[in-house]
Amino acid sequence: MSLLLFAKIAWAVGVVTWFVMRLPFQRKARRKAVADARHRNARDMTLLSISTLGLGIIPAIYALTGWPAGASYPLGALQVIAGVAVFAAALWLFWRTHRDLGQNWSVTLEIKDAHKLITNGVYARVRHPMYSAFFLWALAQALLLPNVVAGLAGLVGFGILFFFRVGREEAMMREAFGAEYDAYMARTKRIIPGLY
Repeated sequence: MSLLLFAKIAWAVGVVTWFVMRLPFQRKARRKAVADARHRNARDMTLLSISTLGLGIIPAIYALTGWPAGASYPLGALQVIAGVAVFAAALWLFWRTHRDLGQNWSVTLEIKDAHKLITNGVYARVRHPMYSAFFLWALAQALLLPNVVAGLAGLVGFGILFFFRVGREEAMMREAFGAEYDAYMARTKRIIPGLY
């Protein structure tokens, strides 16, 4: 097996694991009634689509076809090892955020009935560890797929979602939890502990 084929398979296994890991949490979250879904709109769906394009569709096309071949570059073993390690970290963080959130989790921006502000577990270190996990996935993709377009599509696609969504999410949380969320914001960073 070539190093490139191994890297593409590692990326695909990571993506499939990500979605399989989410299924039981998604089923549980659907059982809890939604109190505020006003942020579930065309804008949010467009941002989710852009992220899916960058983290799923463009890299899948590259992994299956090699297109765009002109944007490819040589792949090294250390790069693949780093990519696998980063994807493993992303998967762990992704699982942990779902576990810590429980039924409060949702794909779109919404507040559930009896929604609780989670500030323990990985949420004690950053306010948006799920976004941190997605950025790690995007970094792993850049390492595993040696193609400027496919490799960087995740960072661009998810970056667009993050920067256009995180402020609205925090405003929604401040509205729902008031001073409790303000205090939480004061003691935590958004996605990188101690930095940002």
